[in-house]
Amino acid sequence: MRIIWVFVVAVALSLGGYRAQAQEVVPPEPDIEAVIAEQIEAFRVDDFGTAFGFASPGIQRMFGSPERFGAMVRDGYPMVWRPGEVNFGLLREVDDTLWQEVLITDQAGRRFGLAYRMEQIDGDWRIGGVQVIPAPDVAV
Repeated sequence: MRIIWVFVVAVALSLGGYRAQAQEVVPPEPDIEAVIAEQIEAFRVDDFGTAFGFASPGIQRMFGSPERFGAMVRDGYPMVWRPGEVNFGLLREVDDTLWQEVLITDQAGRRFGLAYRMEQIDGDWRIGGVQVIPAPDVAV
């Protein structure tokens, strides 16, 4: 449980300004959507090694192992670990950082909005963090 608390505090400190910052909607980036979709698919089958590979180097250093990373997602983001439905929303640029909005409906029918902070590492997109945001009132 301590791992989750440390992660939540770190994410809150580093990502807290997502909604408060000026945002610009940019054209969709299929490679970003593919990385997020592939990570979610890896979580669906408990392939934490593959899921960990889509995380940025900073996230990988923070957790140190796929098992610890998987435990954090399973316990802290169950809607990502076992989603019912996943839909991509807008891609936004906030202070030179791209954020992909994702609407996840969990298996119980609850809807969650998530913003994925994306980082380009050696030409490949990686997930640098996830922030829960208000889910829209209408379907994506």
